[in-house]
Amino acid sequence: MAKKENGFFAEFKKFIMRGNVIDLAVGVIIGGAFQAIVNSLVDDIVMPLIGLILGNVDFTTLCYKFGEGENTAVLNYGNFITAVLNFLIMALVIFTIIRTINKVSDKFRKKEEEPVAEPTTKVCPFCKSEIAIDATKCPHCTSELE
Repeated sequence: MAKKENGFFAEFKKFIMRGNVIDLAVGVIIGGAFQAIVNSLVDDIVMPLIGLILGNVDFTTLCYKFGEGENTAVLNYGNFITAVLNFLIMALVIFTIIRTINKVSDKFRKKEEEPVAEPTTKVCPFCKSEIAIDATKCPHCTSELE
């Protein structure tokens, strides 16, 4: 029985094995792990410092209740403030990392040298005048050139 090379699974395998799909998957996994680090930075370091400055405020407890009772709707705007701070810190950290990587790669990247332009003139060996490079006779002293 011959193996079907043009089927759904063959096409899916070709799609998955592309470099950019694998890079994207690795980026998502690393991003998830990085998010845990940033959340810890915000929750365990930044927010307590902001709490000290603003008078020991915990943003996660900030909310507005619509009514009384057990099943009342609650607007947790403190969680939103924390999420915005998480995003801003993550964006700042990623920007700093990318900026540093770009600076380091620019430093180590070989600078492309501009191609040296071929000369278009030469000097006559007899009268020392500047003449066209393909001249066989000097227009100034009429000497024969090699």
